[in-house]
Amino acid sequence: MDILTSKTNGVLTIEFNRPEKKNAITSAMYQSMADALKEAEGDAAVRAIVIQGKAEVFTAGNDLEDFLKNSSTEVGDRPVAQFMRALSGATKPVIAAVAGNAVGIGTTMLMHCDLVYAAENAKFAMPFTQLGLCPEFASSMLFPAMVGYPRAAEKLLLGEAFGAEEAYDMGLVSKVVPVAELADLVHGQAAKLVALPASSLRVTKRLMKGAQAEAINARMAEENKHFGEMLMAKEAKEAFTAFFEKRRPDFTKFA
Repeated sequence: MDILTSKTNGVLTIEFNRPEKKNAITSAMYQSMADALKEAEGDAAVRAIVIQGKAEVFTAGNDLEDFLKNSSTEVGDRPVAQFMRALSGATKPVIAAVAGNAVGIGTTMLMHCDLVYAAENAKFAMPFTQLGLCPEFASSMLFPAMVGYPRAAEKLLLGEAFGAEEAYDMGLVSKVVPVAELADLVHGQAAKLVALPASSLRVTKRLMKGAQAEAINARMAEENKHFGEMLMAKEAKEAFTAFFEKRRPDFTKFA
């Protein structure tokens, strides 16, 4: 199974389990995660959610071959959009455990989690412009609000990777620990959440995030529209062709 799910002691754990492909996410994987999150909403036994990868890699982002196969489907109807809506709308606390590379949605999903912990080997990147695309998952709104416009612009416009300490300094992650300590930290924090009143956690989360909910949904819809249009444009085709041909893309011929 490329996505592993388990429920233990009140915690739903969703784990990327495709290490041979650097945990690149397929449509089927997005659907599995979306379904697990939706089910958790109505399961009183689930009081906290953990999303994690492997010690070597969180996720390389979208599996490009699979992504392009499904590019004819409306972006808002794809499993990735279902996952976005389920994670963004989750009423229960969500913890992310990030080790290794977190590329594309591997980084943008963190902006919708409540607690984010990174291993020292974590590396983040949002290379949308490098692929002829635009930001997604409301990151064009949430990231500048979180880290400030100048730093957000540097990461979103250039699309270059940054490390765990910089992510902590910007406020993207709550704490950085050695790889060997990450799992214990995350599941220890999850256990603390499980022991607290579930209603208090839900209300507190809603009070913190509720005012943004409508704006987040609107921004995701706007981004998805542009993303879908740009996916069919010449720049994205050049970027993807260059990727598969293992060469540097040439965007100078496009205005």
